[in-house]
Amino acid sequence: MLTLNSNQRQQIFAYARRAVPAECCGLIGGDGERATSLYPMRNVAANADSAYEAAPEDLFAAQRQMRERGEQLLAIYHSHPRATQPQPSETDVRLAYYPQAIYFIVGLAAEQPVMRAFKISEAECRWEEVEYALAGE
Repeated sequence: MLTLNSNQRQQIFAYARRAVPAECCGLIGGDGERATSLYPMRNVAANADSAYEAAPEDLFAAQRQMRERGEQLLAIYHSHPRATQPQPSETDVRLAYYPQAIYFIVGLAAEQPVMRAFKISEAECRWEEVEYALAGE
C-alpha cells in the first residue's frame, strides 16, 4: 500500500487549488511503497479544464531527478476541479500509460478536497479503487 504523509497530501491539494479552473498534474516518486518526492508539472493540454498533459520538459526533468535520487515512479496525480467524488474518466483510462503506477485524482467541488487512488489498466480499459495510507494518521 502506498504511503503519503499529510504534508504531501496538503501540497497536492494546494497545487490543485492554484490550477483551478484547469486540472493540475504531477508525479510522486519514492522508495518501495513510501512517497518521498512530489513533482508538480505544468498542464499543457489544449483543453486543460477537462484534461491533463504534463509538459514534456517537466516530465523529463522529474524522471531525471528521480533517477538521481534513486526513486521510482510510484504514482501520478491530477485533479478534477468539478468533482466531489473523483473517479477516472474515459480519457484517464485511455491515457493510463503506466500500469504499475497508482493514479491519484483530487476532487475539488466539495467543501474539502477529496483524493482517491486507483489502479488503471489502459490495455484492459478498466480501473479499480485502491487504498493508500497517510503516515502518522
